[in-house]
Amino acid sequence: MELAELTVRGFTEEIASASPAPGGGSAAALAGAVGAALTAMVRKKYEAVQELALRAQAQADALRKRLLAAMEQDTQAFLQVSAAYAMPKQTPEEKQARSSAIEQGLKACTQPPLAVMQLCAEGLELLESLLGKTNATAASDFGVACLSLRAGMQGAWLNVCINTGSLHDAAFAAGARAAGQKLLDTGLPRADRCYAAMLAACSEK
Repeated sequence: MELAELTVRGFTEEIASASPAPGGGSAAALAGAVGAALTAMVRKKYEAVQELALRAQAQADALRKRLLAAMEQDTQAFLQVSAAYAMPKQTPEEKQARSSAIEQGLKACTQPPLAVMQLCAEGLELLESLLGKTNATAASDFGVACLSLRAGMQGAWLNVCINTGSLHDAAFAAGARAAGQKLLDTGLPRADRCYAAMLAACSEK
């Protein structure tokens, strides 16, 4: 059964188990999915923005589905690395094969969290585009959406860092980190703006 098909209780129990996966990467993807789901709770404020609300709902729901898929992708990539570390290393040939498999596995492990960062960044961009255009009663929902998307992005970033930190391919590692840092540089200030706006809206109630 895929992770996204588990109950909330089942998923958290799986994380808490002795199994090495799922772990932080899948949890970060789930946080992002929760944020996207909350963003989809768009309520129209004016008739003039009804079309915007419907479009935002569709975009947020698409992000939610892609982030749920990333949960499974992250875990499968981790299992690939685990299998590589378990390879025999008695002979020079075995050591070389194992080293190569680990390197390829770590590169594969870097892709899902980068994708999660990108999806969370898109969610935050969508959220910011809705500021002032939705029902004020949704401010707390959107505030949690903002925090969840931010947590998903930063959690995924930690996974990018830990995987690239073990790579021998310095150019690949630098490229992955640069891509992630670029997403942080735009996403985190956006998250701060959204949260500040939602906090202000909640305080006015």
